[in-house]
Amino acid sequence: MSPLVTPAWLSQHLASPEVIILDCSIEFQIPNETEKDWLNRIPGARRFNYDKEFCDIYSTLPHMMPDELRFNFLAQTLGINQNAIIVVYDNSGTFASPRAWWMFRAFGHKHVYILDGGLPEWKAAGYKVTQEYSPISSRGDFAGKLQPHHFVDAGYVFNKITDPTSLTIDARSQERFLAQVPEPRVGVRSGHIPHSCNLPFGQLMNGHKMKSPSELTSILAQTLPSADEYLFSCGSGVTACIVLLAAYLCDYPNLAVYDGSWTEWGQREELPIKK
Repeated sequence: MSPLVTPAWLSQHLASPEVIILDCSIEFQIPNETEKDWLNRIPGARRFNYDKEFCDIYSTLPHMMPDELRFNFLAQTLGINQNAIIVVYDNSGTFASPRAWWMFRAFGHKHVYILDGGLPEWKAAGYKVTQEYSPISSRGDFAGKLQPHHFVDAGYVFNKITDPTSLTIDARSQERFLAQVPEPRVGVRSGHIPHSCNLPFGQLMNGHKMKSPSELTSILAQTLPSADEYLFSCGSGVTACIVLLAAYLCDYPNLAVYDGSWTEWGQREELPIKK
């Protein structure tokens, strides 16, 4: 089954006790995203805040992956069980939700899906909304096991720079990639990781939805050289997951997100950059 589901599919499964709906919206304004709706929610949704809660609270970098203990504890407090069918969405489309999907995949959970188009698509289809999150009736038994290589660090990316079998893909705009505009975060250098290629995430989307698999296949074939592994980076590890999702939909193997992304790489003076 595709990791993308439609509003019609979710509506049909809304009453299933195994289905857990998670609102994964983030406050950060992602480039090109549609206006955020902070008032309305999909009925039954629970708040999955990977920006402030499901993250490494000790890191100075934004929304870094938490460790296994913290993730499982927080997932249990949301009432998530091991047998849950998880559907993630965000309030502006398919922008923040792919990272939440990949986080659950990183913890070994296979039955996790993305509502393609998110809340805007749900409303456009005429389905009901609510202004409240669903109350949590009981603690869950979620016990994920962090899988190796779903998220990698700067050291891993650095060691792969000259490896022809590994390809790093940057999801930022071409202007940022080529250092034609300053970085939005103070203290972050402009440029890109040496030997990386640029595939702005916006090229893979039709508005707030992902493009069709055939369109994605064509774009990726023209942009990504063949490799044994693909490492995805962006500004802070969110839109990288959109490009990773496209690669996943097109059956590319061995995918990983560089969690610190350019926010980390651009700050660390010892790491090389290219302009």
